[in-house]
Amino acid sequence: MIEYVLLGDALVRATPLIIAGLAVAVAFRAGVLNIGAEGQLLVGAATSVAVSVSAAAIGIAVIPLALVAGAVAGALWAGIAAELRRRFHVLEIISTIMLNFIALHMVSFLVRGPLQEPSRIYPQTESLPLAAQLPIIAPGTRLHLGFLIAIAIACLLAWVFRSTAAGFRIRAVGSNRSAAASAGMINVDRTTYRVFLISGSLAGLAGAVEVSGVTFALYENISPGYGYTAIAVALIAGLKPTRVIASGIFFGILETGAGALQRDFGIPSSTALVTEALLILLAIGLASIRGRSTHPFSSR
Repeated sequence: MIEYVLLGDALVRATPLIIAGLAVAVAFRAGVLNIGAEGQLLVGAATSVAVSVSAAAIGIAVIPLALVAGAVAGALWAGIAAELRRRFHVLEIISTIMLNFIALHMVSFLVRGPLQEPSRIYPQTESLPLAAQLPIIAPGTRLHLGFLIAIAIACLLAWVFRSTAAGFRIRAVGSNRSAAASAGMINVDRTTYRVFLISGSLAGLAGAVEVSGVTFALYENISPGYGYTAIAVALIAGLKPTRVIASGIFFGILETGAGALQRDFGIPSSTALVTEALLILLAIGLASIRGRSTHPFSSR
């Protein structure tokens, strides 16, 4: 029974990692180095909570509304970096990192100001009503519907990359922007811009799923760095959507196990971080050895 519950906790932990990992994978496949999944996740979470609380009267219909709102907010947040790149040629690595810090402090402001719970005792929003919470799919655990949503999105993206013209354009732009532009059939800038928005929407959805399925409220430090870990998840998966599922679950088990080891045996949970870093270095090293790419962030 304990193993069953721990597995459920690991899958709960893996859910935002899978969705945010897909956000990173989509961006990197197109050559867009979106490091801002963390900020987009936070903005998505804040927007989702605001919508859930304000529209609770509509009942269970508030769930899809809140998830869509979170995704749209994430896309708009990523759109800032996309506009900076398009208009002023600002490198997205810099702009998205800065936007992460802005989002972090914005959440702090919201939970201490406009969105703070009515009693104003703690720096957090009021809890989401039951109608706005994602249903549990495994009785006896905390595993919620968001996990199935993550699996469905991964399968959809795999199909898009493999079988659609849009997927081909993304892969072509990511492989060689100059060649894609010279072919005359692909608008590189438009494709890059759209990928930025898609990536941001997925990261925002990850935040919405987290608050709707796990925390049921917004507070400071609501994310233990899901957006940053998602980069490792995507890289370990070779930027392949279906592999992101396994990679996300692996990291979910790793982080859940690290907590258990610290609690039961006194082993520092930071060992999980060290393991993650070693895995990233191993993945990059193997990709270089195989000669699959001259760039560690590209994989076809």
